[in-house]
Amino acid sequence: MSDRDPGVPPGATGGGPWSGGPAGPPVCPRHPEREAYVRCQRCGRPTCPECQREAPVGVQCVDCVAEARRQAPTVRTALGGTARGGRPVVTYALIAACVLAYALQLASGGVVTGLFSLATPLVATEPYRLLTSAFLHSTGSLLPFHLLLNMYVLFLTGPALEQLFGRGRFLALYLLSALGGSVAFTLVQGLLGSPGVAVGASGAVFGLFGALVVLRRRFPGGVRSIGVVLAINLALGFLIPGIAWEAHLGGLAVGAGVAAVLSRTARQPRAQLVALAAVVVALALLAAVAAAVAA
Repeated sequence: MSDRDPGVPPGATGGGPWSGGPAGPPVCPRHPEREAYVRCQRCGRPTCPECQREAPVGVQCVDCVAEARRQAPTVRTALGGTARGGRPVVTYALIAACVLAYALQLASGGVVTGLFSLATPLVATEPYRLLTSAFLHSTGSLLPFHLLLNMYVLFLTGPALEQLFGRGRFLALYLLSALGGSVAFTLVQGLLGSPGVAVGASGAVFGLFGALVVLRRRFPGGVRSIGVVLAINLALGFLIPGIAWEAHLGGLAVGAGVAAVLSRTARQPRAQLVALAAVVVALALLAAVAAAVAA
């Protein structure tokens, strides 16, 4: 009866083509043309320098390192997100998407803006504008103040929220907030009987503000001075002509609601999916109503 580790391949100690012996020197299983005299501390197979990975003790092969990562338990944050660490990939991707869209707006001479902006009379037949408009920004001034302001706020607030919620939940929060802002703008403009056109990520950004307010109440001291910043930005929407304050309020309400749901169901993935699906359905119904009113 053998006492060899069952996780070691049969040829790791002399029974495989990589083991050497009378047939020749040991070779790397992934690169049979290379001789390998260093063995993996986990499986015992020879491994060439390209396939070696430093381990706490000795060296492991790249296959064993990958297997260990797959078997490692998932570390969750307090709000149920996967604790990945590193760069906030989703935040940077959203910023890059907005910057790219702005460049296309300029390069197309306004064609992209006309096709994808939030024009309330067209929402009934082109509902995609409710979301695509959140990636466009005003090109009316020499400097992209509109784009820079929104991207600056996203850069400040996005990484912390992405770390807390996880990439998927944070993306859902952002997109649903953007959609909520567009629906609110369309509904109000339709009720007022004035066809409006809007662009910008302000609804999504205010959704992040709303999420921070919810988290501040849940974790006192975690996010400071957010109330002052939020009040100033809300006031500017009413004081400066041409700003879609409807989108600000709509995004703020949806963002706060989504964050409240995600924070209260942090350890219940199924409940979160059901709740997010309910939010999507509710916004879709409101969008339909808003489009009918605008039309």
